[in-house]
Amino acid sequence: MKNLIVVVLLMSLFACTQQEKKTAQLIPADNFKKEVDGKPVNLYTLKNNKGMVTQITNYGGKVVNLWVPDKDGNFGDVVLGFNTIDEYLTTNEIYFGALIGRYGNRIAEGQFSIEETTYTLAQNDGPNSLHGGIKGYNKVVWDAEQPDEQTLILTYHSPDGEEGFPGNLDIKVKYQLTQNNGLKIEYRATTDKATPVNLTNHSFFNLSGAGNGTIKDHLVQINADAYTPVDEHLIPTGEIAPVEGTPMDFRQLTAVGKRISDNFEQLKRGNGYDHNWVLNRGKSLFEAAKVKEPQTGRIMKVFTNEPGIQFYTGNFLNGKVKGKEGVPYLFRGALCLETQHFPDSPNKPEFPSTILEPGKEYYSVCIYEFSTTKEAN
Repeated sequence: MKNLIVVVLLMSLFACTQQEKKTAQLIPADNFKKEVDGKPVNLYTLKNNKGMVTQITNYGGKVVNLWVPDKDGNFGDVVLGFNTIDEYLTTNEIYFGALIGRYGNRIAEGQFSIEETTYTLAQNDGPNSLHGGIKGYNKVVWDAEQPDEQTLILTYHSPDGEEGFPGNLDIKVKYQLTQNNGLKIEYRATTDKATPVNLTNHSFFNLSGAGNGTIKDHLVQINADAYTPVDEHLIPTGEIAPVEGTPMDFRQLTAVGKRISDNFEQLKRGNGYDHNWVLNRGKSLFEAAKVKEPQTGRIMKVFTNEPGIQFYTGNFLNGKVKGKEGVPYLFRGALCLETQHFPDSPNKPEFPSTILEPGKEYYSVCIYEFSTTKEAN
């Protein structure tokens, strides 16, 4: 009888423990119901059969939250963002979770030429054009279709001359939660006139949970032997420099904060890491980077077919912006790993070309795939 009581008590304790595990907390869709530029904005919820959840708005294609488990099975939201559309419309931090284009990253002096024609863009980052200009794809309302519980398809027609870019560009972006706990993002585009295209996603990750401290203890690995050094305006000089012997060497898992304050000119220019790494490409889709958070045991792997990845360490966050649940987002409170072509490629013929020609299809893919140290063991 005593043994039976012990078994019952243990089963009850196990059941309580299971019930106490944290699951995804959804934002009400009504928080995002609004008309912007004459088009309806909504919030879409994607789920897989392992409990992973993300909510994405068609305003800027922004990943609003992303719930993934830790080593104990507790789910946490690992991306920075806001609870309402009004906050996204009024914040100065306009890139949280956003689709970026027509050209992700910087173009020097807001100019480039194709054959004999020079095109002029808005200079919205000092002398540079950044992330598509004043009203990039992060600020437009995309047409949305949700064919199933795990998939969201966004489309947008970017007219000839929008933000100074040539050609009508028709874009299709598919978000999908995979059964391997991955957020897969596929980008496709076609044009009627030669134009630079470099699409990416600008999610800010903190694997401890959004707003939960800094990312200085996160361990990062980047599959790259080289990077592109930048000038004082964060424009690549054109050099492909080896990472070996520098604080830019992330070929082994290394804490973000270990060398971020080193007396190294490139780190001073970026106020931390804000650089493009030249990936060691092996095949069409390969593992470009990995992030490990020691306390929660969360691991994020980044897969892509792109030649570069921008590693950014939240150097311009300052604690003044309050995100979901009113939590302030601290200096270096998140990191970004943006799969991409190299910055300023339209002005650097030595870099892989970003020019999309009529009759060709642009295709880019990125997968942020999550696991835990418990699964790895």
